[in-house]
Amino acid sequence: MSGEIIGTYAVAICLLIGAGFVTVGVIGLLKFNDPMTRLHAPTKVGTIGIGMLLLASMIHSFTLGQTSLHELLIMSFLFVTAPISANFIAKVNIHRRACETPPEPPRDDTWSTLNSPENGRSTSGDDAEKAA
Repeated sequence: MSGEIIGTYAVAICLLIGAGFVTVGVIGLLKFNDPMTRLHAPTKVGTIGIGMLLLASMIHSFTLGQTSLHELLIMSFLFVTAPISANFIAKVNIHRRACETPPEPPRDDTWSTLNSPENGRSTSGDDAEKAA
């Protein structure tokens, strides 16, 4: 089997995998109702789908004897920006109260700070150590 035939099969497999991921992302985007659940479909699944399509393009150009690094730049930009934009969209939805708000933190003052617990007051980790 020649390298060109192996390259063609690799391109076909990458195209099928990429198209499958993109299709699942589109179905998820259309099916979910609220913005927070709708957010996961294009960012998680779509990124891998587009990455596979770009990888197929790179393999195809390599099979033809040409080198193409444009796809590598697109892929790196996509992998860097997709999580950041998803984070911003989630923050906007939380601040607008357009979605279910996250649960309240525990009543412990030290759960996300460097404060030490007051005298006579134990944290949940201290209770576990006493029980052991």
